[in-house]
Amino acid sequence: MILVVAEQRDGALNRASWEAIAAAQQMAGSLPINVLVLGASVGDVAKELAQADVAQVLTGEHAALGQYTPDAYTMALKSVIDQQKPALVLMAHTYQARDFAPMLAARLRVSAVTDVIGISGEGASATFTRPMFQGKLSAEVRHQGDGPRCVTIQIGAFRADGVTRGTAGVVTPVAVNIDASSIRQSPEAPFKEAKQAVDLGQAERIVAVGRGIKAQENIAIAERLAKAMGAEIAASRPICDSGWLPMDRQIGSSGQTVAPKLYVALGISGAIQHLVGMKGTRTIVAINKDADAPIFEVADYGIVGDLFEIVPALVSELEKS
Repeated sequence: MILVVAEQRDGALNRASWEAIAAAQQMAGSLPINVLVLGASVGDVAKELAQADVAQVLTGEHAALGQYTPDAYTMALKSVIDQQKPALVLMAHTYQARDFAPMLAARLRVSAVTDVIGISGEGASATFTRPMFQGKLSAEVRHQGDGPRCVTIQIGAFRADGVTRGTAGVVTPVAVNIDASSIRQSPEAPFKEAKQAVDLGQAERIVAVGRGIKAQENIAIAERLAKAMGAEIAASRPICDSGWLPMDRQIGSSGQTVAPKLYVALGISGAIQHLVGMKGTRTIVAINKDADAPIFEVADYGIVGDLFEIVPALVSELEKS
């Protein structure tokens, strides 16, 4: 059995959880898939997840899971894994999973393969592909030994809309064992800071700017386009390094990984470090004066021209509609 750990916060399902389910469906073979969601009250999220073609959705509810802490989640997950005995445990490579997954693997005394971008084979014998050296190389990794194999799936590597849907599935409560006295963290301080950040991984439309924007004051042009599209504004690393946009707006190997439905790249050349952060996009539109820019190799639509002429024209047409 494959156990997919879905992520929710305040009753809202993290979109990346659908991508983890898509990965599980691709590699399942004859193995059934169960989806687990943890929290203090997760009934609505479980009903949403039950739309996927999985064996069942498991709900682990406990007062200590109302706010995320790695100690509580690790204890809860270990107790469910001990009950379910899955061959594989899959989850999206979110900030939260990066926090507790190493601890979980250590408690289970198993290995973890993180940030997976590709899967070949089926079930427990599958081989996983993960990036190395900021995406310059890829490694093929296979688990050794017994026990559940822990795997995190890079956001954007699998399509959320690729999930096979089914009729309303079975929702089953499971017991979670948590010793509240063993929870060492208090979530308020770190999560106040994180709440101010932008999770571009949840955005369906993104307008990103690169060096071609030339000056900080010109970012307003891209922001008008983003507003007209109902999109989030983002950037390549040089823009954030210059302080023209906050670091939480950076996309790439050292920033966020995204998989929106639409990605508009303005003045972005398309260095590999940036491309690995947005390669899961459904539709890429690139605007650049350089006809030989690498971004055009991955773009679905490319416009060779001056963004300072093209973007205002796009905004004008969008505002008309």
